[in-house]
Amino acid sequence: MNSQYYNINLLEVFIKWKKHLLIILLVALVASVIFSGPHFITPKYKSFAVVYPSNIAPYSDESESEQILEIFHSNDIRDSVIASLALDKHYRISPQDEHYYTYLYGTYADNIKIKKTPNDAVKIIALDRSPDTAKLIVNKIIDFFNKKVEAMHRKKFKEVFSLYQKQMKKKLLLLDSLKNRFQKVSKEYELLDYEAQSRELARGLLGTGQGRVDTKEALRMKKSMEEKGGEMLLLKNLIENETVAYEALREEYDKADINYNRKFTHLSILSHPYKADKKSYPVRWLIVALSLVGSFFFALVVILIIENYRRMKNY
Repeated sequence: MNSQYYNINLLEVFIKWKKHLLIILLVALVASVIFSGPHFITPKYKSFAVVYPSNIAPYSDESESEQILEIFHSNDIRDSVIASLALDKHYRISPQDEHYYTYLYGTYADNIKIKKTPNDAVKIIALDRSPDTAKLIVNKIIDFFNKKVEAMHRKKFKEVFSLYQKQMKKKLLLLDSLKNRFQKVSKEYELLDYEAQSRELARGLLGTGQGRVDTKEALRMKKSMEEKGGEMLLLKNLIENETVAYEALREEYDKADINYNRKFTHLSILSHPYKADKKSYPVRWLIVALSLVGSFFFALVVILIIENYRRMKNY
């Protein structure tokens, strides 16, 4: 019964105040249409791109999409985009303003949104009063992202490249030193081929070889082998081992050289930015609808307060 009584009273209120309500709604309609127009709210056009990370070196346990989000939000990319497009002038913000950077970065953050999609891609959105500028901003963000990641990769690969370069120089110096020592001992003691000379010496001393044996020469060679034979074998093994190690380093050095000098693409663009032919902001019909609904309920609350006040006075 109470609910029914309340509904009847509410209907009576509508009938009683219908002219007032209609006037209020009409005023709200006209006002919302005027104040949502381009003279009061600057229309903005949207451009966006959807990208996937590509050739991104892991720097932490985060996913590649989370990593590139951090890079996209870096200050130097933001500052590079602002500087390249002179966005401070475009946003009509004076460098002499006391709060220049607060206004500039705040406006940039309001107009540019970069977020991860449910499918682990990244969406770059730019709003601007100029559709051309909106598209340019998205392209510049992608361009400066690639440059930043390229610089990070080059720095990383340069360190690896320089490390292998230093190690190779050390190996070459060691190999040269070993070869020089080997040649010196070989020349001074006439030990050209230790293993072959050892076999010949053994045949000569044992008398198993053919022809006459020069005992004096055999004894001299025996003495040389006794003094330097072990060193010659050691030098030969060291040279062989160090040569293998040097070739392995050379292979890694070549890979590092390729990585250091190769130009990578760090983003795969799924949706390229485009020049919008229709504004995205403000949505005038939504502003008008919300204004009408808000005005109606506000007016209704005021009317009910007035009605209740009158009823209380008449009691």
